[in-house]
Amino acid sequence: MTAPDVPTAIDAAEEQALAPVPPASLLTVLRRLKHHPLGLVGFGLLVLIAAFCYLGPLFWKTNQTDVNLLDAALPPGPGHPLGTDTNGFDVLGRMMAGGQVSLQIGLLAALFATTIGTVYGAVAGLAGGVVDGILMRLVDVLLSVPFLFFVLILSARFHANAWTLALVIGAFSWLISARLVRGEVLTLRVREYVLAARVMGASRRRIIFTHLIPNAMGVIIVNITFQVADAVLVVAALGFLGFGLSYPTTDWGSQLASGVTYISADYWWLVYPVGGCIILTVLALNLLADALRDAVGRKAD
Repeated sequence: MTAPDVPTAIDAAEEQALAPVPPASLLTVLRRLKHHPLGLVGFGLLVLIAAFCYLGPLFWKTNQTDVNLLDAALPPGPGHPLGTDTNGFDVLGRMMAGGQVSLQIGLLAALFATTIGTVYGAVAGLAGGVVDGILMRLVDVLLSVPFLFFVLILSARFHANAWTLALVIGAFSWLISARLVRGEVLTLRVREYVLAARVMGASRRRIIFTHLIPNAMGVIIVNITFQVADAVLVVAALGFLGFGLSYPTTDWGSQLASGVTYISADYWWLVYPVGGCIILTVLALNLLADALRDAVGRKAD
């Protein structure tokens, strides 16, 4: 008789022990979202806003580069459904262009901040002890620094474009992500598959990127959605304060700032439409984030 293939059985047992518990599948999350009315409203609003910003220019072509003072400050009417601004730009086309930039900066900043915060929080949560204490006290110190203050300084010091603005916002937004992921890792690191990986000699890098981060994706995805909403608000605030993007690039905040200047002249079409876009975008992202938090956080159906 031949001896049983002991190494193969051991390898199979190791793979089974090391296999992480899979997070809820995309189909499961989508099925749960169907029962969350506000989440569906948020998702629908976000789709409409994205279609308005990215598909709208394909059907409504306007010149957003050349100033035309002859058509300046025209009220809504034929040829300009939302009127023109004080430089003669069509407001509807301007909102589409500004929305593209605002959404792109928000998404890039959120991805950058979440990437840094996820790795930082996972390292702190897995290390524990003194290392965790030092890393999280550093986060507490940075959280005490006024975020917008430093962003304003950097925006004034360096020429702002979409990429640099996204990096600056992301570089100061990862702290909340780090705390959230660290809290999730503290609960995951005592799970059986993580303990088995440690016993079998898996490196910390393998544990973090193979076991901890994939099983914390629920928290990470929800945090990205909130981060996009926060970044859109920050971009709007910078533009409103005059530290946003420079001509010919525009964003919703810059448009709102120029419109408020003339609100006393009853140029309402320069303020309310773009202000409504900012409110609806942030509202849609927050509603979707709340729904995702509920859908991802529930146990499997």
